[in-house]
Amino acid sequence: MATERKIEVELKYQVTTPGGADRYLVAPEIGPFKPVGQIRSVRLEDGYVDSADWGLARAGFAARLRRTSAGTLISVKAHATSGVRLHRREEIEGPADAASAPRDWPDSQARTVVLELCGDEPLIELLKIRQLRRVRRLEAGESRAELSLDEVEVFGNDTLLERFDELEVELKKGGEEPLEALADLFDRDEALRPVSGSKLDRAVLAMRTALPTMPEAVRRRWSTAPPELLDGKSKAARRKGRAASEGATTDGLARPPRDATRSSTDPAATSETDPGTSRVSEAEPAASAPGGPESESSESQPEPAPQTPILARRPGPRTLGIVADDSLPEAARKVLRFHFARMQNREAGARNGDDAEDLHDMRVAVRRMRAAWRVFDDAFKSSRTKRLRRRLESLSDKLGSVRDLDVLTQGLEAYRLGLDPEQQPGLDPLLSLWARQRSSARRQLIEELDSGGYSAFVREMEEFLAAGSNAAASVPTPTIPHRVRDTAPSQIWAAYEAVRAYELVLPWADIETIHQLRIATKWLRYTLEFFGETLGPDGPRLLGRVAALQDFLGDLHDADVAAKLARDVLVARAGELSRTETEAIGAYLHSRERELVRRRRSLGPIWRAVNGAPFRRALGRAAAAL
Repeated sequence: MATERKIEVELKYQVTTPGGADRYLVAPEIGPFKPVGQIRSVRLEDGYVDSADWGLARAGFAARLRRTSAGTLISVKAHATSGVRLHRREEIEGPADAASAPRDWPDSQARTVVLELCGDEPLIELLKIRQLRRVRRLEAGESRAELSLDEVEVFGNDTLLERFDELEVELKKGGEEPLEALADLFDRDEALRPVSGSKLDRAVLAMRTALPTMPEAVRRRWSTAPPELLDGKSKAARRKGRAASEGATTDGLARPPRDATRSSTDPAATSETDPGTSRVSEAEPAASAPGGPESESSESQPEPAPQTPILARRPGPRTLGIVADDSLPEAARKVLRFHFARMQNREAGARNGDDAEDLHDMRVAVRRMRAAWRVFDDAFKSSRTKRLRRRLESLSDKLGSVRDLDVLTQGLEAYRLGLDPEQQPGLDPLLSLWARQRSSARRQLIEELDSGGYSAFVREMEEFLAAGSNAAASVPTPTIPHRVRDTAPSQIWAAYEAVRAYELVLPWADIETIHQLRIATKWLRYTLEFFGETLGPDGPRLLGRVAALQDFLGDLHDADVAAKLARDVLVARAGELSRTETEAIGAYLHSRERELVRRRRSLGPIWRAVNGAPFRRALGRAAAAL
């Protein structure tokens, strides 16, 4: 089956706010366009391929094997696009078979191009992109277009590298004027950001970032990649770029920006929560910086360049100073001293409420202190810690009540901004309710901080940290394991075993079971974090994988909590809400339920990154470093 060449013309936008583009799928009209038919959901898996000598990329093409229910297609596209707002590039397609060599495919122009550039060499998969694409057809006069909202996952060497959402509108027939008008509309939408490159450009950037953690064979393969692929530019665009650097102008493509909101390579950009609370991706200070184990050779590779976090970080110490020969009481005191100082540094900001991140950071510090009591449970005399633990629990509850409502409100406000102005007031009852609850929770927090009990706790904590060996549990003989190197390996493996035990039930686990997995993952993270400085080069990368899993499970939990709270309001105030309010809150409930389903469906790759053999081998090396 031969196919003719065509020029693909489309608009492309990154969705920067979760759910920020959903309304375009259901809107009765979008600029000059009106929707036709129903919304369709399509799952696609695209494998980007090339020969061993990069024959396609060197010629300025990208080849994609797309697997669908109707079969497999080979698409060959010009790698670089032309145009500023409307992306244009040549594309040819034809039938293919991923299991056979190109010479055995049915005849098509796409097959001819592949054979001309690659010869009889087998094609090697470079990257894989999976998409859940929600599609709706549009009409404007004689013009026909297709709007698609894509949930994209990028894989390299079977490892999940990045997730992002993208809105595309492809012209199928007719003039381009309606598409230009649609671009005017999208450019004014704060939830959308124009994209200058393709999904492959972004996937290549993600692979480049992850290469230091990849197996040697993968790194060697990509080291020979042509510059036009790595730069996302054609040879002509590269020549224009060189001219621009000498004073000329150019409209060459810019690299797609990193989506910082989905990054999981820095535990300071991940989050967690205690049982039963709500959280949305919160940036947390942590004591060490992670990456991710991919192969046994990864331990000798340099770490990727640090990413810019979403929220500005305040300067301060970033390490606990624990060494393998520390006694358990001394290691525990280092953890407690570090986070107690951080708690006190954030107290004034938490009190005045000018910066919500002060309250957040104070809450993180308190939770780390509570975690230290559990991880170092036998290090101290119980009589010296009981009262301190109770006060920390009370303080954590008060801080958490305020922070959880902050996070819920921020998520709802972001969703609200994506609605049409006439729909936004429908969410006011939910926002007002959470604002009243937050005000009450904040009053209780201030009462706690002003109480004599809190002042006594601060004094007792200072005395405890200064007590040294007087607060430590006694060690009857030198042969009782009492150093970090003696006990950390068994604690780490026990925490990991508690996570891996969910392997058998996870495929059909209910929400409560997934919630328990999140808690187990949190304790594994704490254990790795506290002992991280003693674990060698694998330690930070292990922590990164665990933090990514915890963050993902936390986002899933957030969606469940938000949906339940929205449902409670709909039920409790069924006779009071207007039709607009009922519809708006119902739509928000639906969006949270859809997010819950989406995250459950895409949990597999992140789970396997912690549950798989490469992680266990790296964990074994880390424990052996002690």
